Amino acid sequence: MSVRVVPSAADRRVLDDRGGGAAMTWIMAIMLFLTVLAAAVGLGMVNAAGALDRQLAGRLTVQVVTADPTQREADTSRVLTALAEMPAVRRATLVDRDRLDRLLRPWLGDSASDADVPVPALIDVDISVPSEESAARVAAAVRAVAPDARADAQSRWLTPVADFMRTLIAAAAVLVLLMMTATLAAVLLAVRAGLETHRDTIAILHMLGSTDIQVARLFQRRIALDTLIGGVAGTLAAMVAVWLMVREMAGMGSDLVGGAVLGEGDWLILAILPLLFAGIATIAARFAVLRRLGRVR
Repeated sequence: MSVRVVPSAADRRVLDDRGGGAAMTWIMAIMLFLTVLAAAVGLGMVNAAGALDRQLAGRLTVQVVTADPTQREADTSRVLTALAEMPAVRRATLVDRDRLDRLLRPWLGDSASDADVPVPALIDVDISVPSEESAARVAAAVRAVAPDARADAQSRWLTPVADFMRTLIAAAAVLVLLMMTATLAAVLLAVRAGLETHRDTIAILHMLGSTDIQVARLFQRRIALDTLIGGVAGTLAAMVAVWLMVREMAGMGSDLVGGAVLGEGDWLILAILPLLFAGIATIAARFAVLRRLGRVR
């Protein structure tokens, strides 16, 4: 069985479609450009979601919400002491009041700095071994020394963000599948048009002894070449665009945005996409030609 993919000069003369190959190449370039962008977004969101999970795994926020300032300060001191004595706690840090004031100022204005405003004391807690059991023990120890205090997992606050990331990942996956489907449709249309254009040539080839499989190879080689050239061009253009966007995001200084950068494995996946599309197009062209010729004959 022949494994040659690139059509010979004789193949190109037989399948001279007067510009149809250029149109197919442009179509594949556009499809791969959009596909690579969608895949890059999906991979970036996967990386960002993983970075977010790693950052928030085993992190709790303890809130001491006692209204009386003196009692709140005493409860906060007892909570910090209890946390420092727990082997499951790696670090417990009281959030500075000035930082809280800056965080609350967009909502409370200058009142955020007012001493009469009952701002809860916040303590950031890192658990040595992240688990639900460890978090439950920390929460129980906090309530034992300060009944009005509560411990919340930081990951729970960002559940809407995580849900949005999963939605983007799903949307990117669906878009890639849709582009694969569109590629198959374009290949089938190109094959049908080619068979109609070269009907007389195919009849002559059959009279000269060519089999349907040999005719199908002519089409699949041409489709493979057009798809590969257009796919590589579209992929390179998309990868340059993605690289520029990743560089801009890396300069923002945000941990969440910075986690969306692509690794070496991600770039390898993007580089493989034109080969994958070319393979799919070649197989689709082969079966489409064989099925069509079988009906005609």
